[in-house]
Amino acid sequence: MRFSENITGIQHIGIPTMDVEKSVAFYKALGFEEKLREKGLRGPVVFMGQKNLMLEFYVPEACAGCAGAVDHFAIDVQDVDAAFEEAKKMGLKLLDQEIQSRPFWANGVRFFNLEGPNQEKIEFSQIL
Repeated sequence: MRFSENITGIQHIGIPTMDVEKSVAFYKALGFEEKLREKGLRGPVVFMGQKNLMLEFYVPEACAGCAGAVDHFAIDVQDVDAAFEEAKKMGLKLLDQEIQSRPFWANGVRFFNLEGPNQEKIEFSQIL
């Protein structure tokens, strides 16, 4: 399945923070609602939504803490296995050698990351 047939839209934008609760309070004041809170490796992982925009806040190993410090953006796909095969076939720079999974959302999520031409991290993600 080609990417153009598989992509359904933006899933979320990943914003690293050393203080998740401060970020949550700030975006709540802007009208975002907490949609999901899970235990992460170094603290909570919180997804906040406002209309069709979803943000993910999490504590990274290190945080740039400067302008432009967005870690990744995630593209929603119908079939993550097909997207992974298409990325390999196209010779794209995979940052994950296999599809990853997390127990987020009701039934989990499967995803992989690749690097774009400007060293941006792009996650292809399927919520199960």
